[in-house]
Amino acid sequence: QVQLVESGGGLVQPGGSLRLSCAASGMIFSLYVMAWYRQAPGKQRELVAFITSGGTPNVADSVKGRFTISRDNAKNTMYVQMNSLKPEDTAVYYCNAHQLRATGRRQNEYWGQGTQVTVSS
Repeated sequence: QVQLVESGGGLVQPGGSLRLSCAASGMIFSLYVMAWYRQAPGKQRELVAFITSGGTPNVADSVKGRFTISRDNAKNTMYVQMNSLKPEDTAVYYCNAHQLRATGRRQNEYWGQGTQVTVSS
């Protein structure tokens, strides 16, 4: 029932920009923490950025100053604007939605199918 659909991935040159979108359905979007993860070949999945249900953004140190996460609750969509892209940013980017319990544990976690971002000359 819940679906997360990413879009906006593609091939871009170093220094270029890309904007990814994650469209959510089947859930009360405004109640969820939304996040972007990425996984490069041979590497562990890592958290890139997340935005709270209240709209507070957080980004990983590796992308700080270059990536901006946002959400539009009216459109049930989360975005990440990626600027000054580097080859190290090449990965499959996944949309994640989850709620946090008072214990700090996640519940009702959902994942998108992923979208490929390739940064190369």
